[in-house]
Amino acid sequence: MTIKQIAERAGVSVASVSNVINGNYRKVSAETRKRIEDIISETGYTPNAMARSLATQESKIISMVIPYIGEYFSFNSNPYYSELIAEVEKFVRAQDYCLMIRCVERCRDIVHMLSSWNVDGAIFAGAASEEIGDLRDSLKCPAVFIDSYCDKEGVVCVGIDDYRGGYLSARHLLNNGHRKIAFAAPAFGSEGVIWERFRGFCDACREYGVDIGGEDIFEVDAVESNSIIAGNDIALSPKKYTAVAVTSDLTACGIIQGIRQCGLSIPGNISVIGFDNLSLCTLSSPKLTTISQDIQMKAHRAGELLFTMIREKRELTVNEQISVKLVERDSVAKVNAE
Repeated sequence: MTIKQIAERAGVSVASVSNVINGNYRKVSAETRKRIEDIISETGYTPNAMARSLATQESKIISMVIPYIGEYFSFNSNPYYSELIAEVEKFVRAQDYCLMIRCVERCRDIVHMLSSWNVDGAIFAGAASEEIGDLRDSLKCPAVFIDSYCDKEGVVCVGIDDYRGGYLSARHLLNNGHRKIAFAAPAFGSEGVIWERFRGFCDACREYGVDIGGEDIFEVDAVESNSIIAGNDIALSPKKYTAVAVTSDLTACGIIQGIRQCGLSIPGNISVIGFDNLSLCTLSSPKLTTISQDIQMKAHRAGELLFTMIREKRELTVNEQISVKLVERDSVAKVNAE
């Protein structure tokens, strides 16, 4: 069955059938639309997506790119990415588009693929600021960058108030009497998500007269075994830390395991605060105190801005930060300030 055959059977033009298939209902009457849809349903006709893409210059595909994932990593090993992708997919699906997910080691690896697939838009999660300008200039479609920092003209970034998140994390520990505090995070430079969280953390500590030195920073990634080792190191440190602020909930859970392996308890000996407020926070023991970000709002704002650019065919410059808040549970205890 072809579009031409459907048109002949319905007694309408090929253009009318095409309008119904592509959702341009305002161009056909309700009666004609129903007649065409009934024939499509009866015959089981499925439009050729590639042919439709060539005809309309729209693929109805949005690509989501997860960068810096190497050979031995996948996005589903990190619950944060799983939750973010799920929220983006729901939003994209509601617009009658499909989401194509791609994990890459380097952002620039994806540019040619996005062009060959003729995607209508792209969402990048966690792209480095130094890459964003080149990416935006190279892409032939609108793009939104989640969890990135870039103030260039024509770039759309949606993230959270990472600085405030780090500040709230430290303030909560300090308000509970902690002065010997460790900071656990992936390697970071002088800009970006982790840097902003660290900057807020340090500013709060400074207000209480607490100095954070290089020996107080424990480098750790999302690999469970590495998080456990970091927990061992924190527990056995001669500084005898009473608390640790961690920049992700997943890593915090690994650190808790490592601390326990050394015979210490949470929060009896060492308090732990995470970041993200993922669902696993209420499944851990003890339940994890954390900094909560609204992943759904972040995904929806990214989607709204992307589809504004797609539908209105215009460039935007946006640098939007969504607020965060402290969620108190059971992993932080009050101690006597020294």
